[in-house]
Amino acid sequence: MYEIRYTKAAEKYFIKIREKRLKAAYRSALNEISGDPYVGELKTGDLAGVYGYDVYYNKTNYEIAYRIYEEDDKLVVVILAGTRENFYDELKRYMR
Repeated sequence: MYEIRYTKAAEKYFIKIREKRLKAAYRSALNEISGDPYVGELKTGDLAGVYGYDVYYNKTNYEIAYRIYEEDDKLVVVILAGTRENFYDELKRYMR
């Protein structure tokens, strides 16, 4: 199992979620990522080294962007989460 940590932006997003089923969907996705972080899709170009994981809930596509660190301990850092709309533009802005 990999330890999961959050950036401030991701933490703030997860705190704002009020819908219990959406929170459960994210929790399930994060458990899956914790077990096997390579389950997500590795991005290329500007986002090289970042993995993306899709969460489908209520006919809406949500995304989780994260990086994997394997140096000393097994660690996954969730960079950003949110709806698919404008997600990657926002992620690129955040990473600058």
